[in-house]
Amino acid sequence: MPNIQATGLRKGSVIVHQDIPYRVLAFEHRTPGNKRGFVQTKLRNLRDGTQREVKFSATEFVERAHVDTREMDYLYSEPSGHVFMDVESYEQLTLADEGVGDAGAWLSEGMRLQIQLLNGDPIGLQLPKVVEIDVREAEPVVRGQTAAKSSKPAVLANGVSVQVPTFIEAGDRVRVDPTEQRYIERCK
Repeated sequence: MPNIQATGLRKGSVIVHQDIPYRVLAFEHRTPGNKRGFVQTKLRNLRDGTQREVKFSATEFVERAHVDTREMDYLYSEPSGHVFMDVESYEQLTLADEGVGDAGAWLSEGMRLQIQLLNGDPIGLQLPKVVEIDVREAEPVVRGQTAAKSSKPAVLANGVSVQVPTFIEAGDRVRVDPTEQRYIERCK
């Protein structure tokens, strides 16, 4: 497996540490005063779901896990997890809630996305870069509030709150970046 320098770790990376596969949940590169730099990480064990914090030296190399991705359609949710279907083989698999994480709010029936597999077992997913969704609630526009770059909170159909421009109203359809929960544009 290819190795990656600890400073190259990013949120969502999958690594092998002490022969156990982990997903990086958070990382911070710290360089305290006159001491050597290090990377503080928060990792989730992909076998049992436990979390732990690990400190790596900035010059240390970490083993990157070989993760395959397959294009799949989201079908439905059930108590044991979320069910997806491979677009080529029509094989169905279930991804546990831990593997879906916060992305579960963005799943909609028929959505096509990338499922990550480690040794043939599903471990996570990659949402599309852009999702079209309806605005459920938005504050009304106040006359005179036309300052440039002003925004207001809006609640989307999936219950997620994002900042939108003041001209967006309830019932509008918008494009959103689901990974950053950021408004992109209003649909035409």
